[in-house]
Amino acid sequence: MNQDRIGDGGGAEFERVMGELLNRMANGTYALKARLPAQRELAAQFGVSRDTVQRVLRQLANEGWIETRQGSGSRVISRVIKPQPPISSPTGPGVTLNRLMDAAFERPEVTLDVFTLTSESLSKQVQRQKERIVRAECPAPQRIDLRMLLPDEDLTDWLYPVAFEDAETAAVRRRLLKTTHRHTDTIKDELFGLRADGRVPSVDIEIRHVRVTPQFKLYLVNGSEMLLAPYLPVERRVVLIDEDNKEVDAIDSDGSGATYTHEVKDGNPQSQASVTVDSWQAWFNETWKLLATP
Repeated sequence: MNQDRIGDGGGAEFERVMGELLNRMANGTYALKARLPAQRELAAQFGVSRDTVQRVLRQLANEGWIETRQGSGSRVISRVIKPQPPISSPTGPGVTLNRLMDAAFERPEVTLDVFTLTSESLSKQVQRQKERIVRAECPAPQRIDLRMLLPDEDLTDWLYPVAFEDAETAAVRRRLLKTTHRHTDTIKDELFGLRADGRVPSVDIEIRHVRVTPQFKLYLVNGSEMLLAPYLPVERRVVLIDEDNKEVDAIDSDGSGATYTHEVKDGNPQSQASVTVDSWQAWFNETWKLLATP
């Protein structure tokens, strides 16, 4: 236990208030960007001193869940993921993104944290899941939360795509960004469309950017599972539609045929699978908080 959490009646009251506030952030009572009640109100709700509430809020701020500003109260700045039971699909290298997403979208709540180069695969999955929901092939979730990390569009030292002729590299990268914009727009249209149609009551999408070329794609699902696959650097000829269908030789990436590594958390927090999922979730959370920008 963190030493800062010890005190106030042996720490029991502190831990009770801390745990309840985290639960409320996880279940959406205090959603992302929402403001917490005033300290005096929280103290009355929990039957504790205002000093206890202040110390709990200070700890939540230290851990990156909220930010507190004098005169404006406390606001939730990080989403607390409430782990759900693992999806009943086999583990190992043979699991497909289709199977994992099918199972994930049959849950009442869908939480996706994704690190990707262009979001093309995710876009196709979102379209599949919307079709399944509209056709009543699966029950519609009550909530869909998506956080997505993409490479910074102003990145200057891309690993790929890079044209063999330096003068053509800028056009090749513009092609990549157009692909990214097309697929992220599709994801927003499809998911927000489900909300607008009244099929999914709550949809939240956040996209941030990091100054790195993704060398792998990562899907973290419902706080309990992960899929990880590398992007393979390849030499290929790409077509520049905006330049009269000009063909350009380039170093590009290929993630379409990659084999996914699949891990599922189990009941043992010290197992290899649980530690692996928790480690990648921690990587995503800290990258999102410390390195990514809107």
